[in-house]
Amino acid sequence: MPRRLLLAVLALLCLAVPAFAAEPILIGGIFAESGPTAEIGTATRLVAEMTLKEINDKGGVLGRPLKLIAYDTQSTPEVALRMARQLVESDKVLALIGPTSTGEGMAVKKYTEEQKVPSIMTVGGDAIVAGGKYGPFAWTYKVPQRTNTAVDKIYRHLKAKNLTKVALLTAKDPFGQDGFDALKSQAAANGITIVSEETIDSKGADFSAEAFKVAMTKPQAVVIWTIGPAAAIAAKNFADLPGDKPLLVQSHGIAGPNFLKLAGAGAEGVVMPATKLMVAQGLPAADPQKAVIDAFVKNYQEKGLQAKFPMNTHSGYAADALTLLVEGLKKAGKAEPAALRDALENLKGVVAISGVYSLTPEDHNGLGVDSLVMVQVKGGQFVEAK
Repeated sequence: MPRRLLLAVLALLCLAVPAFAAEPILIGGIFAESGPTAEIGTATRLVAEMTLKEINDKGGVLGRPLKLIAYDTQSTPEVALRMARQLVESDKVLALIGPTSTGEGMAVKKYTEEQKVPSIMTVGGDAIVAGGKYGPFAWTYKVPQRTNTAVDKIYRHLKAKNLTKVALLTAKDPFGQDGFDALKSQAAANGITIVSEETIDSKGADFSAEAFKVAMTKPQAVVIWTIGPAAAIAAKNFADLPGDKPLLVQSHGIAGPNFLKLAGAGAEGVVMPATKLMVAQGLPAADPQKAVIDAFVKNYQEKGLQAKFPMNTHSGYAADALTLLVEGLKKAGKAEPAALRDALENLKGVVAISGVYSLTPEDHNGLGVDSLVMVQVKGGQFVEAK
């Protein structure tokens, strides 16, 4: 190859690949890549890697690339804590994203708060940012909508349908307890009467007895608050009951192809709150999230993730966590834990996949009820519920 042509090729390569003279900013990832929530956790890690590459291809942040060091939590709080300690004490990461479940998040939170490590979690429950009896959350943030926000969305939907007699079927784990507390505390103000309460083991394989007990109280709607396969099992158990069926409502962590596959015909008619990602094609052009969501969907499909892990309401959480991290670093002007923490809780109007985030010292989530849509299963597909 002639020397002039070789130099031209090298110049083009330099333009195509950002040159980073500085050391990378180390980010820790803790995701459930095995165990009951592995399907969510593995996809979350892949989205984190996809998003991080996109960030670095555009020049990184503060003139430095981001580097993700990720470990499997095995869907277990004890392992999640051990991996967080590894990332902080041995790998020396600046911040953490993840974990996958509320139980894991609570196990990690006490440690990261003590160590003063910014953590942007991808868990559904409120406890990690609720304060009070759940402990301080000065260094802890979450990207999925808060449980209280999801319950508010559900109760608004039920009231609009004049469905006020409601039964609760909630898991005994931290996520289920979080949902139970919110459903109970918001009921009276929304004109909702709780006619029965039953609990289930989220690792169980059959909830027919609990479904029968609930049905005997003649509710107009049943809110099922669990995550993973248990949600589909409960839906099937209710579908198998004789007679008229109450409206089934699931939590904000369920919308996705896996629920449809596991629940089968039992999914038909079930409603639930979800991120706008689940109705991406129907978003109006004026929606501030549309461009961001469309770009994410395109990237997700082009990277082959749709074929491996069909998109669900969780799919954007890791991307949102990294978006907040990058905006926080830009606002802080340096990769230093305290500066990043302070910047994060003062971010306003950050348009992301799961909503438009505006955080405050009191609210480390920053999403309102308008960030959710109610979806319903019709003909084996998710459509916006009317």
